[in-house]
Amino acid sequence: MKISIIGAGYVGLVTGLCLAEKKHDIICVDNNKTKVKKINNGKTIIHEEGLDALLSRNLNINFRASSNLHRAVLKTDVTIIAVGTPFNGKSIDLTYVKNVSKSIGQALYHKKDYHLVVVKSTVTPGTTDDIVLPIVEKYSKMKVGEKFGIGMNPEFLREGSAVKDFMNPDRIVIGSNDKFSAGVIKKIYKPFTKTEMLLTNNKTAEMIKYANNTLLATLISFSNEIGNLCATQKNVDSLDVMKGVHLDNRITPIINSKKISPGIISYLSAGCGFGGSCFPKDLSAIISFGKKKKQKMQLLNAVQDVNQSQPMKIIEILNRSYKNNLKEKNIAVLGLAFKEGTDDMRESPSIAIINKFIEYKANVIAYDPVAQMEAKKILESKRIVYAKSIVSAVKSAEIIVVLTAWPEFKNLHNIINNLQLEPLIVDGRRFLNKKNFQKYIGIGIT
Repeated sequence: MKISIIGAGYVGLVTGLCLAEKKHDIICVDNNKTKVKKINNGKTIIHEEGLDALLSRNLNINFRASSNLHRAVLKTDVTIIAVGTPFNGKSIDLTYVKNVSKSIGQALYHKKDYHLVVVKSTVTPGTTDDIVLPIVEKYSKMKVGEKFGIGMNPEFLREGSAVKDFMNPDRIVIGSNDKFSAGVIKKIYKPFTKTEMLLTNNKTAEMIKYANNTLLATLISFSNEIGNLCATQKNVDSLDVMKGVHLDNRITPIINSKKISPGIISYLSAGCGFGGSCFPKDLSAIISFGKKKKQKMQLLNAVQDVNQSQPMKIIEILNRSYKNNLKEKNIAVLGLAFKEGTDDMRESPSIAIINKFIEYKANVIAYDPVAQMEAKKILESKRIVYAKSIVSAVKSAEIIVVLTAWPEFKNLHNIINNLQLEPLIVDGRRFLNKKNFQKYIGIGIT
């Protein structure tokens, strides 16, 4: 199929390249001409495993980028809206969605053939039907169902494994208000023969996305609250507690006499909090949406409160160990991105933690395998030095704080042994073996 995707950001670019890999003809549209030029020169603009290879294989064959939305809509059968929906402090900001809906409508005014508009951006229930649809109708001078249809197709991509997630989906949710539109979206995903497709209306599809993300966020905050309680007790390690929880057959079922560990247990572990472009924003957006509908959203408010305070648990740990005096202490921070596998610094716990170190006049040596360029845009201080390697980051450190679970950090114990160091290790992700270190403390343990 010929598909135009509006928005060459994280969701749009991954979606476009993955659909191109499935032999669809893709035009990815973005109004940032510099970004478009980079993509057309074979350079991906985000760090995501497998994305470079997809671009190399499909560029100028099944995939190209453009800044001409009007022409892209006229040349394609389906347009997918994948622009950002940031939270502005009160609700999600639909400026980009509204602007591209207007532009799509204006293009459809000049088109004779049927066209399907699909919203993939994360939007609160009712946005597709009550905002996007009327705008497209207004500027196309057409009624939905005549020459165009509308649908909603949420994404479930995890940063760091987005290509894998798209190419091996666990479900495909198709929202529409008519069978023909649903059929067109099903045709897009025809190559995914083994994946269950859930057909529903647009509002339900929009709600599924929020329900999914806020459930996972809730599991993380639940684990952190339990971990914080464990840390008040001697000889109680939250890691062991959660292992006991993981063994529950309802969480880790037994299939063919073998324990099957679903991905959900990775969210049932204490740490320094969640960040990124999805969970914090989506949590804020659905809480705000609930308030507008006169729902208190008590649980999700608590989830948000726990997460906002969780990074400071790292500070509390160090204040106890150093009697509230971190001045001039050399602290190596390993990991800046909100999670491994990405360079995304949005809402990363490292930001609040490092800013507090600077406030305490500590010296910070920061290292991340891929996120340092992004971090420098956010964290600027004479007290921050960005190291080129783990070794250079830790060689003069009195304290090593691990904030991202990058696989290469697993070798930290060998590195400090070779350097003959005895720093305090503060494990903010609880993925290191505490037995490998002489001085170790982490989230969820005294």
